[in-house]
Amino acid sequence: MSVPLDHLRNSRGQAASACAARALLSAARTLSRRALLKAAVCAGLALNLTDAVRADDVDVRAMRPEVGDVLVFANEATPRKMIRVPDLPVGGAPVFAWPMDPRTGIVRDGTRLNRLLVLRLDPAKLSAVTRAHAADGVVAYSAVCTHEGCPVTEWLSQQRVLQCPCHGSQYDPADVANVVKGPTLYRLANLPLRKVDGALVVAGKFIGRLGAQGA
Repeated sequence: MSVPLDHLRNSRGQAASACAARALLSAARTLSRRALLKAAVCAGLALNLTDAVRADDVDVRAMRPEVGDVLVFANEATPRKMIRVPDLPVGGAPVFAWPMDPRTGIVRDGTRLNRLLVLRLDPAKLSAVTRAHAADGVVAYSAVCTHEGCPVTEWLSQQRVLQCPCHGSQYDPADVANVVKGPTLYRLANLPLRKVDGALVVAGKFIGRLGAQGA
């Protein structure tokens, strides 16, 4: 019969703590060198087990965006500042963003695959699929090029396309970031959004491939 890992860790941690408590009580009564040494060994065991459990904790900063996360500016000058729809002019250049858990304030910036391109477009010019995942014309896409993983940083305002500076791949943000020009063959993953009190809130999981896919 298999035993869940968490249960095993908890049982060992409790046993180590009980061991330390009994040994310390014995030491207090007898003040013997052997009892004090036993207390130190047991206490050290409890600390080591605690450290091991902490080391195995999931890094929530590297977790993918969760439904209910809010978008914040990926700007060191304004850490954890929420992006609101009025912050984004229609047709303006995209901004970089991270998802943040509003309950804990933890920004999910532990992997660059969570970095987002956020821009506001005229809702009337969005494809039906794009409009369904947008919030008042605001769309969010992965900021990592699907060709070789470079950051997508360029906005060609005349053509209204996103462009990767490494090899020139272009994406149409009004049409779920479909490829306008290669060498990439894959569109950018999009992140569904909704608006809550003016803030941009994650409404679903990433749709599409994340990161480099080659050509």
